[in-house]
Amino acid sequence: MIVALSIAVVVQWILLLALCTGVLLLFRQVGQLHERLGPVGALTLPGGIAVGDRAPRFELEALGGGTVTLGGQDDSRRDTLLFFLSPRCSMCKSLIPIVKSIAREESASLRVVLASDGDEDLQRAMIVDERLDAFPLVLSTDLGMAYAVSKLPYAVLITANGDVAAKGLVNNREHLESLFEARRHGVASLQQYLEKARKPFVPAQQRTVA
Repeated sequence: MIVALSIAVVVQWILLLALCTGVLLLFRQVGQLHERLGPVGALTLPGGIAVGDRAPRFELEALGGGTVTLGGQDDSRRDTLLFFLSPRCSMCKSLIPIVKSIAREESASLRVVLASDGDEDLQRAMIVDERLDAFPLVLSTDLGMAYAVSKLPYAVLITANGDVAAKGLVNNREHLESLFEARRHGVASLQQYLEKARKPFVPAQQRTVA
């Protein structure tokens, strides 16, 4: 009886240790997966004006009236967040409250310009439905072509000096904020920054001179 009880206790401890080992291995795998699938920011699509280039100059009429100038020196010394959207894009509409929030938080150093194309009546209805009166909305196919906007929602961050600081496909707040992070780190995209951070250090004497 005592022998059987001892064996049972030993078996329970073995199972407990095996369970703890399994949990530790699982945590390790989850950590590695989180690192691989961590937020990588806005997805930069190929084509269009490259990050670091001068933003093309556009003078466009806003639907609410007035002229919007994009590119070149900004007299107000503010950066410009150019947000491409569409009345038929549900993801675009889900980001509108976030765009408004960023505009309020960064009002001293940032202006927001909305860009779209297509049916003007639908655009005006979207302005009313989504309460976008505070932001100029321009309709321009040429503007979208200049930045090679093939998917929505898409955003471009232009500096007050008229340079393209960051751009990409945005699906959430993290993607939008990654444009500002990319500019702060002086890289074309947050993906590029993370790739540099993960690149192993190689001592100078081991580097091969091309």
